[in-house]
Amino acid sequence: MAKEKILVVDDEEDILELLRYNLLREGYNVSCAASGEEALRLAQSEIPDLLVQDLMLPGIDGLEVTKILKNDSRTKDIPIVMLTAKGEEADIVTGLELGADDYITKPFSPRVLVARVRAVLRRKVKEYKEETPVLRIHDIVINPGRHEVLVNDKPVQLTLTEFGILNYLARRPGWVFTRSQIMDAVKGEDYFVTDRSVDVQIVGLRKKLCNAGKFIETVRGVGYRFKE
Repeated sequence: MAKEKILVVDDEEDILELLRYNLLREGYNVSCAASGEEALRLAQSEIPDLLVQDLMLPGIDGLEVTKILKNDSRTKDIPIVMLTAKGEEADIVTGLELGADDYITKPFSPRVLVARVRAVLRRKVKEYKEETPVLRIHDIVINPGRHEVLVNDKPVQLTLTEFGILNYLARRPGWVFTRSQIMDAVKGEDYFVTDRSVDVQIVGLRKKLCNAGKFIETVRGVGYRFKE
């Protein structure tokens, strides 16, 4: 059976070749682009199963590519992994808010990148069971079957990871979870996790939830919990 199709985008030829080589070795079908314009053309014509892209691109940058794809009904469900030398939290949060599913900072380990790609693709095909009940807590409604979140009856657009974190914490109000426990539950135990990666996801999630973001509480020295 054919493996998933991955589109990789980077304007540095050596990095593009490194990505292509390692993903091909894992059995994925790989297409390459060196600019934002080329990335959009390939993504809209081939509809890949996943996009790995740098943020710093000539012409249309990676954030704009993400925004365009997420606003197109044909491409809005393509998972996106951001690959960037930018470590500033603001850039990462912006990308996640636009709909990216994960990020990796340069320099990166090819093994870690492949593991991240594998984890995102697993989440894409994983379906929530229909019998999972709709959760209503505080001003939030979480519907796993529809992958839908409402705050004060208004829909909130979350990435797969953000939805998973919110659903996991909200179904266990008052319980305190470490960052590793949260990522193990949402992404799987083989997912490479750092404290910063979890914190960035929480920052983006709180921002999207607006006032309801206050219900996700930080427990210093431990992790996070959802307010009872």
